[in-house]
Amino acid sequence: MISDQTPDIELSVSTEQVCFIIAKARQFEVKDVPTIADPASNATDDHMVSVLEARGNDPAAQEIRSIVNAMDEDQQIDLVALTWIGRGDYEIGEWSEAREQAAAAHNDRTADYLVGLPLLSEFLEDALSDCGRSCEDEEMGRL
Repeated sequence: MISDQTPDIELSVSTEQVCFIIAKARQFEVKDVPTIADPASNATDDHMVSVLEARGNDPAAQEIRSIVNAMDEDQQIDLVALTWIGRGDYEIGEWSEAREQAAAAHNDRTADYLVGLPLLSEFLEDALSDCGRSCEDEEMGRL
């Protein structure tokens, strides 16, 4: 997927922001679909099963929504384009086309769209790698 020369792509969304979303998406992705339609009044009544279920009010999903909704339009477009590259819809050399399509599809439901993708963390991590960036590099820069 990566060519011998990684194109120099200038992102409006920071690597730190993408890595934060990756970390939160991993927390959300490990959860299972809800099995109890009407959860008990407290977690001990349902044997703590609800903490392992993906629900719309999940704190990790809410954090992803918050950070995405706080981004400006260009940052959201870049995030969606990165997701599509990581998913394999586009190659890294097709960044301009991916970004144009993301801009054309942009609406006020970007956060919900991204949270709804089952492998969001993997898609974003793969796209960062294709751009020659990684969350490990971001962590090392903070040390």
